[in-house]
Amino acid sequence: MPYGEEDFYNVENVMTMLMISKSHAYKIIRELNQDLKAQGYMTITRKISCQYFDEKCYGLQVA
Repeated sequence: MPYGEEDFYNVENVMTMLMISKSHAYKIIRELNQDLKAQGYMTITRKISCQYFDEKCYGLQVA
């Protein structure tokens, strides 16, 4: 199944889930994307993979 909009969180999603400001949400997305780049993955500016975000923030691992 190809990735779509529902496979990525944007800043509004992160703000709502973590109850934080927009600037802090952007900072978190930027840091997580830097981690992914360091692992050799491509990233999308201002969006973060739902799976990676959930794993890093909530400890959830999707099989």
